[in-house]
Amino acid sequence: MNTDFLWILLSFLSGALPLSVWLGRLALGVDIRDFGDGNPGAANVWRAGGTGWGWLAILLDFFKGAIPVGLAHFVVGVDGWWLTAVALAPILGHAFSPFLRFRGGKALAVTFGIWSGLSLWLVPMVLGLLFALWFYLLKPEGWAVMAGSVCLLIVLLFLPALPVWLAVWLGMVLIFAWTHRVDLAQRPQPRWSRH
Repeated sequence: MNTDFLWILLSFLSGALPLSVWLGRLALGVDIRDFGDGNPGAANVWRAGGTGWGWLAILLDFFKGAIPVGLAHFVVGVDGWWLTAVALAPILGHAFSPFLRFRGGKALAVTFGIWSGLSLWLVPMVLGLLFALWFYLLKPEGWAVMAGSVCLLIVLLFLPALPVWLAVWLGMVLIFAWTHRVDLAQRPQPRWSRH
């Protein structure tokens, strides 16, 4: 079997691990899907257990993307379209986890992880700043995520980005469109709007 394909599978399974759900059960004694928007992600660990547990969940989700992608890219030397698939696999695994009957989270933290596995600090830092800006300006959350993602594309085109990065960006946006579909069905509004 092709070793690149094995890296895709490993990355998918890493992303699919419902670490936030397990953290909620083991450490907090709750099902985090009973909180907030019902998603099995780090945001609901934050709601259920507070800041410390929330940051731990974010880091766990981050590393389940960063570790397999970083190892495949920087250690093993996976490149080209295989690297695109390896990078998108943890996001897909998180969004469609077989451990949760293919119902997953919104995949934000794991996305920061995969970009770290591709670019170390550069893209995660830019993406974090863009998301922070749009979360401050726009609601609901899904529209802020999409606006930040579009702005990231502009930055990537000015770098200029590697073709693999552009392909990963496209896959990321398509997955975000699905995981934030409920928000995207609503009209975007300025954050300061009362409606």
